[in-house]
Parts: sequence; structure tokens; C-alpha cells
Amino acid sequence: MQDSRLASVAAAIAEPARAKMLCCLLDGKARTATELAIVGEVSASTASEHLARLKAEQLLSMLAQGRHRYYRLHNHDVASALEALLLIAAPPKNTFTPNTPHYLHAARTCYDHMAGTLAVRLHNRLFELGWLQPDPSDTAQYLLSSDGKAAMEKLGLDIAEISKKRRHFACACLDWSERSPHIGGALGAALLQLAKQRGWVAQDLDSRRLQINSAGKNALQSLFGISI
Repeated sequence: MQDSRLASVAAAIAEPARAKMLCCLLDGKARTATELAIVGEVSASTASEHLARLKAEQLLSMLAQGRHRYYRLHNHDVASALEALLLIAAPPKNTFTPNTPHYLHAARTCYDHMAGTLAVRLHNRLFELGWLQPDPSDTAQYLLSSDGKAAMEKLGLDIAEISKKRRHFACACLDWSERSPHIGGALGAALLQLAKQRGWVAQDLDSRRLQINSAGKNALQSLFGISI
């Protein structure tokens, strides 16, 4: 039963127009059928059929606001699966050169958390500081040390509340461009929200790119010892 379900989901993703629509939604935003038709380079009627299929496979969710209908990725698991597929879509060559658009390399969103060079450096730095450590029962999942918990709470994160969310607390999310993990899960999402709220980063309106300003660079240096 599971293998037939897998085949059905894979077939839904495999259609080129649907794949474009799904990848477009990796920035965590919701978009209309008209916008997604443009992304998929198909007619409105064809887009409607594609969106119905993706919704039926629980890859997309529809949000209704008045007369408008918006579509977004169904959940974090869908986003993680798409990122993983993007990773294997372009097999590494003898000399690896990321095929991610150059402007996305430094910092971008991966659904609701941060990806790119900055995110990988932050991931590695938290391990170097001893704030983050692998979960002994599952090394793909992460735990905060007592020092890490204190540091995150000093930043203003409510770790107890973050831990209650119905998702992984923190996990390794393999970065598409860097081929190394960044921090996914509830902690990764909370760190991105903190960076936005403090005005350290700003997301482009029409892409996944995150732009780091001088305040963000200063914060990264003073709080984590990361130079940009």
C-alpha cells in the first residue's frame, strides 16, 4: 500500500508544471492559481487541474479568504522532501559547482527556516559552541545543551513553547546549495522569525533570497562570532 502511495505522490511531483509550482512555494508564501499558472507556464484551466491533483495528494493546502483562493505547501514535510529532491536532481560532478542561482547562495528561506551559506555557518557554529548537539537516539535530530538553551532564551526565544510544537524541535536539513546541513524544525523557524523581527534580515518580495543588513552582520559577530 505504501509503495503505491509513494508512486502516486512521485507522479504528481514529476509533471514539469507541477514541479515548478511546488518549488515556487518553497519560500513559504501562499499564491493564487493565476500566479501559479504563470509559474508553471500553463493555462488557467490546466493550472486548476494540476492544483487539484497536488491538493488531492496532500502536497498543497488551499486557503480561502473571501472570494480568493490561495495555495501553499501542505506542511514542513513536503518542503523537506522537495529540498531533498532538488539535492539529487543535479548529481554532483567531479568538481562540485552548485547549480543554485548565485543570488540565493548567501542566504535564503527553506520554507520557514533559513538556508544557504549563512545558515550552514550558523549550524556549524552552534555545534562548535556546544549549544547544539545530536540526539543520541537519532543523530538527524538535534538537542540544545543547557548552555544552548540559556543562550537561546537570552536571545528572546521561548524554548519551552517551541518544544511544544507538533514537529521536530530541531533537525538536520541538508542544504541544496552547500551540500551540508542547516537547522530545520521548530528551532530553525524560530531563529528565522527572530532575525526578521530584529531587522537583521529582509526577504525579497519575489524570491526566497534573504538580504543581511549591517545590523544583522553586527549581531552575527557579537552573538555567534560569525563574520560576514
